[in-house]
Amino acid sequence: MKIPSNILTLIAGIALTMICLWYGQNHGLMPIAASAEARTVDEIFNFMMTIATGLFLLIEGVLIISIFKFRRRKGDLTDGPSIEGNIPLEIVWTAIPAVIVFILAIYSFEVYNKMGGLDPMASHDMGTQIAHHHHNDNLVALDLEGQEVALGLGASPGNKDEESLVVDVNGLQYAWLFTYPDTGVVSGELHVPVNRQVTLNISAADVIHAFWVPQLRLKQDAVPGREAQLTFVPDRVGEYPIICAELCGAYHGAMKTTLFVETEAEYNQWVQDNTFAQESFLDEAVARQ
Repeated sequence: MKIPSNILTLIAGIALTMICLWYGQNHGLMPIAASAEARTVDEIFNFMMTIATGLFLLIEGVLIISIFKFRRRKGDLTDGPSIEGNIPLEIVWTAIPAVIVFILAIYSFEVYNKMGGLDPMASHDMGTQIAHHHHNDNLVALDLEGQEVALGLGASPGNKDEESLVVDVNGLQYAWLFTYPDTGVVSGELHVPVNRQVTLNISAADVIHAFWVPQLRLKQDAVPGREAQLTFVPDRVGEYPIICAELCGAYHGAMKTTLFVETEAEYNQWVQDNTFAQESFLDEAVARQ
């Protein structure tokens, strides 16, 4: 019994769709998601992988079928059919990518805006205009009320009212320094409590660096003379690499440290231990003088 071609096409389409949907969610190409923002980024990445898998299987499948079905038979020395073009087909294969790109553009816009990327003053009202001026040789932004605001990824709209743990991050050849203004602790590692909003004020002491944590799906350039801001909510306890993602010199590859996402108790203990250690160091330094 010969199955009609339209039935075979329907079955192939269903199978192709199921494969794409499964692989789009189970590709395993991304590292562990350790923040709320990471899961938002993963959603659009999975969507893109689903589309890419479908296009790959469809195009490569047509090529492979064509190679066997329309190959030149042994002893066939005739010319192939003269085909000048197919306007409807060309319109279709032009319109489909255009629609896909349009959908991805809108989706990307929503994700970026949700993460506060289109609102450089995430702690202020949406749509507030900004002006720039130089202050102490640093380029800063001002809102309409004259308050300084940092450029970069701010808090997402849903988390604007949440109190952040503020950490000043300074990149220099070839290390990261983290200063906690509330406690005075200075460290070469970044320690933050889990499930609490964290705001990083990022700057550079010499050349351009880039603060990147793959598990957070966030990266922010550190530019000399300009402060940038990066806000996130870590939601998975663990240790994650902090990498400089901007070529900053001969030892750029060694400019790495670690982000420690800890429970509230562990974080408080770390702050207490380091505060005591730094006070003891200062006391010893004063005594020596």
